[in-house]
Amino acid sequence: MKKFLTLALSAVMVFALTLPAGAITRGGELDGDEHPYVGLMMAKDADGNPLWRCSGSLISPTVYVTAGHCTEAPAVTAEVWFETDVESGVPENGYPFGGPTSVSGTASTHPLYVPEAFYLFDLGVVELDTEVTVDRYAELPAPGAVDALGKGRKNAVVTAVGYGLQAASANPVKADKTVAEKVRYQADLFVVDTNGVAGIGNLDLGELPPTNSMVLSGDAKHGGTCFGDSGGPILIDDTIVGVTSFGLNGNCAGIGGAFRIDRDVELGWISGFLGD
Repeated sequence: MKKFLTLALSAVMVFALTLPAGAITRGGELDGDEHPYVGLMMAKDADGNPLWRCSGSLISPTVYVTAGHCTEAPAVTAEVWFETDVESGVPENGYPFGGPTSVSGTASTHPLYVPEAFYLFDLGVVELDTEVTVDRYAELPAPGAVDALGKGRKNAVVTAVGYGLQAASANPVKADKTVAEKVRYQADLFVVDTNGVAGIGNLDLGELPPTNSMVLSGDAKHGGTCFGDSGGPILIDDTIVGVTSFGLNGNCAGIGGAFRIDRDVELGWISGFLGD
């Protein structure tokens, strides 16, 4: 099913992709210290080689929630930075291999995740080796929190936060149009559809709800998500109701998709990392 989506918003590949990495697209704004629990993640393989970068958020001192396609194989571990501006600290901060301002952790992916239909269970966790103390942590939602939102520009506004591209161009000739700073941005987005995957329609998953993605607005005025924002939280206040999951084109234009985490099958899996 993944072939219906032009691209996933994760995986800014460190050495494989021609597009550089960066933040929330134009129309968004600098996050500053508003969401201190949101961090930039670099996935690494078993040999410690950087693979791709994503965003994500702390729900406890050691549990960092992100997208499944950010933690999937060959990722084994990850480095996470929580500075508002990671870009200005390179190379002293150790990016991308890990260094004095990053925290190491072990990557885990939802057991129902499959790469060929990544958006169905696009959820991952990094268990940090060292506790990270911030002013406050993100919170998990109540089951069905997104359904209570409704949809439409007047009623359903959520906030996306991440370190992805500010602007992207799928055309190599226009590569200079790509704006790529590793800085935390935010954007308020409208919920277009609470129960759908990029126009594919509902999918029969047996005993599970038919799909668990939601479609969000994205435009030059209000901002949108782009490469590197994958795994970053979709928030109602400080509550994570979803994680950035996919986009529809290489320009990061138009609507994008988020994976909802507000049902028992996802919440139960995440809670298992929190212990008592």
